[in-house]
Amino acid sequence: MLNKILVAVDNSESNQQVFDEAVSLARLTNASLMILHVLSTLDEQYVDPLFLQPTILYPQLQRNNSTYLNDWEKLKENRLNWLNWLCQQATQLGVKAEFSQNIGEPSRIICDIAQNWEADVIVIGRRGRRGLSELLMGSVSNYVLHHASCSVFTVQGIIPDAKEIGQTGKVEIISKV
Repeated sequence: MLNKILVAVDNSESNQQVFDEAVSLARLTNASLMILHVLSTLDEQYVDPLFLQPTILYPQLQRNNSTYLNDWEKLKENRLNWLNWLCQQATQLGVKAEFSQNIGEPSRIICDIAQNWEADVIVIGRRGRRGLSELLMGSVSNYVLHHASCSVFTVQGIIPDAKEIGQTGKVEIISKV
């Protein structure tokens, strides 16, 4: 029986699908839902991770430190608003929901929160990274699958077909009707 479902959300394209699956599962089992988002200074695209220690790495960046900190605070606030909105969506569908935003390495934090919250299952997206991409970028879902203290339900994101990958290695959008 499922009483507590932890759903790990991020800002990827498949996020809504992951969230919807978790809400459906919570509704079916009458379980509580914890919506978790983990911010990582190394993953966020428009926040420079050097703001953490700019005077050590690049002394000339000391003047720009406040800009990076302001951007980081705005990002945290925007993501909290987004989490609140997701929580309200789940609540409107009759699911008891709460949310948490943490900062750090997503793989480990997801597993730690699941264990501390005593989750029965983790719902997480999988982007389908393979080979060199997975080696360089890592795979949060793979880590969680192998280290979680509970069951893990992965929601597969869109994996590009070999035909969709051009000679440059870039993904091209191909419409299939």
